[in-house]
Amino acid sequence: MALYQYLRGRKIAGVLDLIPAYSSLSVVYDLAALIKKNPAQSVYAMMESQLQEAVRFVEIQTVTVSNKVTIPVCYDLSLAPDLSELAALHQLTIEEVIQLHTAPTYRVYMIGFLPGFAYMGSVAERIRTARKSSPRTKVPAGSVGIAGEQTGIYPLDSPGGWQLIGQTPLPLFDATRTDPCLLQPGDEVKFCSISLTEYHQLKKT
Repeated sequence: MALYQYLRGRKIAGVLDLIPAYSSLSVVYDLAALIKKNPAQSVYAMMESQLQEAVRFVEIQTVTVSNKVTIPVCYDLSLAPDLSELAALHQLTIEEVIQLHTAPTYRVYMIGFLPGFAYMGSVAERIRTARKSSPRTKVPAGSVGIAGEQTGIYPLDSPGGWQLIGQTPLPLFDATRTDPCLLQPGDEVKFCSISLTEYHQLKKT
């Protein structure tokens, strides 16, 4: 994450995109444009040199928070098909699961699987739950789920196997926005519990 943020600030010529994951960083660059600009050089060697220099100079422990985002979630059972079963599995009440899920501040580690799907961690150990053995064929957009120590929100209707414990009325992905994804790697996220009435009111806006 520190390297990702450092390279974003450097704006290396020819770099089209930076894609962070849990333990890797993909650097997408315009090969044709860089060959045209530097015909006598190996583009790969040039990029490798710049990236090695960045690795030497970046302060690995220095990770800044891009944004702090509060996301309202309705944990009503009508929107949370796995909440009761998850609570029973861990010998907790539904209220305890909600409290444990809303207590931490989560970090967005990466975007993947779907446009705008943010992998966040880490959930409290008492509610960590494996993915479902048989995924659903359709998970509604906005569904909030748990998979292991991760939590995430489905930005679009899609198949999925995460344990669904609520829904947010906020759109996580909107292709018409300048920045289509609500969440970005490095963001900090806090969930807040809302009522079913509040959920429907926010859904209309």
